Amino acid sequence: MMKGCKFTILKAIHVSIALLTLGFVTIMLWPWENNPFLTTFLLAQQRFRHPSSDVLSNAPNISRSSRGHTEVNKPIFNKEAPMTRERHNPSSSTKSVTTLTSDVEDSDEEVLSAQNADCNYAKGRWVADSRRPLYSGSGCKQWLSGMWACRLTQRTDFSFEGYRWQPKNCKMKEFNRFSFLRRMRNKTIAFVGDSLGRQQFQSMMCMVSGGKEMPEVEDAARDYGLVKPRGAKRPDGWVYRFPSTNTTILYYWSASLSDLVPLNSSDKNSDVAMHLDRPPAFLRRYLHCFDVLVLNTGHHWNKGKLEQNRWVMHVNEKPNENKEFEDIGKAKNFTVHSFVRWLDSQLTSHPRLKSFFRTISPRHYLNGDWNTGGTCNNTVSLSRGNQVLQDKSIDKVIESAVKGTKVKILDITAISELRDEAHMSGYSIRPTQGINDCLHWCLPGVPDTWNEILIAQI
Repeated sequence: MMKGCKFTILKAIHVSIALLTLGFVTIMLWPWENNPFLTTFLLAQQRFRHPSSDVLSNAPNISRSSRGHTEVNKPIFNKEAPMTRERHNPSSSTKSVTTLTSDVEDSDEEVLSAQNADCNYAKGRWVADSRRPLYSGSGCKQWLSGMWACRLTQRTDFSFEGYRWQPKNCKMKEFNRFSFLRRMRNKTIAFVGDSLGRQQFQSMMCMVSGGKEMPEVEDAARDYGLVKPRGAKRPDGWVYRFPSTNTTILYYWSASLSDLVPLNSSDKNSDVAMHLDRPPAFLRRYLHCFDVLVLNTGHHWNKGKLEQNRWVMHVNEKPNENKEFEDIGKAKNFTVHSFVRWLDSQLTSHPRLKSFFRTISPRHYLNGDWNTGGTCNNTVSLSRGNQVLQDKSIDKVIESAVKGTKVKILDITAISELRDEAHMSGYSIRPTQGINDCLHWCLPGVPDTWNEILIAQI
């Protein structure tokens, strides 16, 4: 009896101790989990132990020089850190995953995108930024045409490279090429338009590559039938694929966004039917391949260009009989609206496609045109001001065409109007006299900002 009684007593004592311990732990944990100070403290400790990739990659090392000026030095951590991740073999004893780059960047971009859903990126101001440019104009030789690389010309002032665009009442995350490639994994970005569209394409290639040589990037032009014809100066487009993320970036030349068909294919001097109400065959064939489409047109819509290219307007599959289209501006307006209606009708069948129509890039010729002595010799940045305050676009044709459709406007006209110092001007690789290019831009330069705004809207 005593042994049994002792066992019962001991058992009761053990149960009591267990209950007391459980109660004590519960009392201690309740205020801990509901104490915001303790929670914040733990999060701060965790962040301190595991700094984000933004901190490691982008934070400048700011120090004081011997003269007392603030200097921004290169980051201590390598900004060109690989974007790949180390994944351990599932069969190994360790199940953890080592991540070299933080996924926080992508989630931050999603939050910014939601916050900026109604942002007017064309409204804001230019601000000086010592972290610009985003790549080297003398180093991006794999993608950048020498004629647009002002660092390779006689130009000595490059202050135009040191500005970024700050939209009003919304934020644009700083461009990070690794994060962007991750976002564009298995996606295709297509630029279709004139030579200014080609500048935007080359700008994107330099931005995404960091202006570095990348021999691993694949030439995928044959996948889109873009092979240089015999005797041609250049192909109708370029296509490059980044194998690490299977991201494809392409450009297709279509200065008018209308379908161009030679009237006599066997005669290289034949007139060309310019179908104002029909999109280019290239787009009709490959639209389903694109995830992002950026369009532009404008500067080829003049009588001289039409005559030079032997373009003859056609509507409804026959030569145009509408006298109104003798006004080239009205013909352009008709084509842009027809194109946007067609594209909008296609988006239902291509729900993943995000399409943008970029507004016209401004010219800055003074005292004449390109062939009559016009110049743009200003080198003082923002002499026209640094802000855009209006809500409406300067490009009324594009603005009215996309209104009420699923095609978005990429409005760059007003912000570019303020940057007359950033054109090619009279500079070139080989000195020339009497010719100024006040239409195309130096790269790095203004088209980089077009791409930053594009990326913010994707």
